[in-house]
Amino acid sequence: MSEPLSGKVAFISGGSRGIGRATALKLATAGCDVAILYYNSHEESEVVCNLIRGMGRKALAVQADVANPGSVEEAFVEFKKEFDRVDFVISNAALGVLKPALEMGLKHFRRCMETNALALNTLAQNAVPMMSAGGSIIGLTSLGSERAIPNYTFIGASKAALEALARGLAQELGPQGIRVNCVSAGVVDTDALKHFPNREQLLAEYETRTPLGPTLSPEQVADAIYLLCLPEAAMITGHTLFVDGGYAISG
Repeated sequence: MSEPLSGKVAFISGGSRGIGRATALKLATAGCDVAILYYNSHEESEVVCNLIRGMGRKALAVQADVANPGSVEEAFVEFKKEFDRVDFVISNAALGVLKPALEMGLKHFRRCMETNALALNTLAQNAVPMMSAGGSIIGLTSLGSERAIPNYTFIGASKAALEALARGLAQELGPQGIRVNCVSAGVVDTDALKHFPNREQLLAEYETRTPLGPTLSPEQVADAIYLLCLPEAAMITGHTLFVDGGYAISG
């Protein structure tokens, strides 16, 4: 089996479930050792780590709150006990409250921004000193960054901030051989989607509007993240890659 990322190390926040889990397994299959950052899903993280170890890779699960810079710093202290480098950083952990914006307050806005946007910068601050050979930093965003989605306003604002931050970091870190991009997924039926009161409507609408098919799996999003980690993507930075089967272009 080809292992184009053999010897590389990936650090993935929110790596125990959904897109993060699929990404961890995809990169491990391609040859990566993987560290998973989780918040409250220890058992799920260990399951993923055991699967990765079963492939002959190193795996580490570390608990942290990505919204708290001190917590992320402590996580990297643990990470450095096992690894002396990192090649790929995937900022996947996300959080938000599904309510109209007029019902939300400062604490909601701060938590969205800190978890969904600031975390990319915090992860980069800790990872970049370990990326002397260059690498790739990727943030997970969504269509809500540029479209109005009911009850998604604060989350959408944080995703727009994430994309702007990624562009700025791409410019700053390019001279060090570090690329920074975002992946914007369409409607993926993960645990997060179960919190949407209109989940069934979203899935039905996605099936109707998507040219390439009725469903989008976490594994297909992970495939796109993997593509941005390949050497062939060496000149791609500061971009947002849409993985939605054409949903965004269909009205």
